[in-house]
Amino acid sequence: MNSRERIQTALAHKEADRIPYDLAGTTVTAITKNAYLRAMQFRGLSIEIGDDEIDPIQQIVTPCDENLILLKSDTRRLGAQRITDFSNKKRVNGNLIEVTDFYGCNWKFETGTDLYYHLISSPLLEADSLSGSLHQLPRPDWNFFTQLLRKNLNEQIVKVGNFCGIADRNTAGFTENSLRIRGYENWFMDTMMDPNGVEGLCDIILEDKLRYWDAIIDWAIETGNEHHIQVISECDDLGSQSTTIIDPETLRQIIIPRFKTLFTHVKKRLPHVKTFMHTCGAIREILPDLVEAGLDILNPVQFTATGMDLKELKRDFGNVLTFWGGGVDTQSTLNNGSPQQVADEVKRIIDILAPGGGFVFAPVHNIQDDVSPENFWAMWDTLQQYGKY
Repeated sequence: MNSRERIQTALAHKEADRIPYDLAGTTVTAITKNAYLRAMQFRGLSIEIGDDEIDPIQQIVTPCDENLILLKSDTRRLGAQRITDFSNKKRVNGNLIEVTDFYGCNWKFETGTDLYYHLISSPLLEADSLSGSLHQLPRPDWNFFTQLLRKNLNEQIVKVGNFCGIADRNTAGFTENSLRIRGYENWFMDTMMDPNGVEGLCDIILEDKLRYWDAIIDWAIETGNEHHIQVISECDDLGSQSTTIIDPETLRQIIIPRFKTLFTHVKKRLPHVKTFMHTCGAIREILPDLVEAGLDILNPVQFTATGMDLKELKRDFGNVLTFWGGGVDTQSTLNNGSPQQVADEVKRIIDILAPGGGFVFAPVHNIQDDVSPENFWAMWDTLQQYGKY
């Protein structure tokens, strides 16, 4: 059974030869540069990086092909670089590095101090109102952007082969982009005081997302590579540790219908694909709404958040959702636990999520900078030893 067949079996809620594993198939199932280098050095493996610019904000990297094969990752990513200047160059001032994202938000990284980039300016932060300033939002040069995208896709497709090809998003989701564009406090106030502006901004983001996915699908059809795309990956963190990010009813009115439009459009053009959504936090209450909107795959399955008990999720949604993630907690166990604690948690979660398929192993979010090589390998070794059907 090859990787594509293995993932397809899991997505069909059947048991494959082993639990599929995703490392670096998306920008939320990846590994940070420092964690990767330490883990590979620990076992004397190559420290070569396939692409160290796939998402500079999160400081994640794509391992080289040799290591992806050694690590038995069943996935390969297709898509644009996540966040960078369209000139593909950084502005460097001493140790300070700045980049500009898709919507003109500026981020900085200070060498020797920062682990990740952080937001330093928002294009609509100072506007008197959101609804009155939408025309000021910076938009990309789509002709130039599409040229870069097609160049990336032509280079990436060569490496997909019999692996699961995941077409990955190019920006964050509706709420995440809105928060960055408008500023966090302003946007939360806007949801109460300027709902028309909130919806108007979401419509702009939706328009750009549809345009992005059409660009990928057009390329796939023109080049005969539709069958290499098994999954399309989107994202929007709709939960906190204990609740949804805003009132669930507001999410049902503003955010989820736009995901339904997006998922419906993509599935109409590529009927065979499955929709993947990364949404952290306590989102149990809106899961039925996301399923109704066309969601097939849930990530990262943050089981430490309120209401996200794995046994209950498997019981209530295991026949309609594939759980892609949840393999080990990245907020406590993987970074702060002992190797034995990591192994024990991986075994416990496999026992819950693996039966009957519908499970692709990945940690809860990216493997962060504070994960030791011992814990990385404890996770991986346990999956290899315990993850066979």
